[in-house]
Amino acid sequence: MNLIIVIVLCLLIVAMAVTAIMHKKLTISVLAAGVVSLLASVLYLLLAAPDVAMTEAAIGSGLSTIIFFYVLNKIRNVK
Repeated sequence: MNLIIVIVLCLLIVAMAVTAIMHKKLTISVLAAGVVSLLASVLYLLLAAPDVAMTEAAIGSGLSTIIFFYVLNKIRNVK
């Protein structure tokens, strides 16, 4: 059962990464990159690395997504 969950998470990570790369709208790309980090943190938790999972969830999915949206907002206000 654990192997099936890991495989599904890996497939979702790849799908979200492709979405982040290929999508034309920047907001959807940033959200997809945040979902990749969130799914990676769940995967780290399943692989018994809770400290890495916590760091990935806080920095990778939380802080970096907020910073990306802040920069996108600043870029749109400059134009």
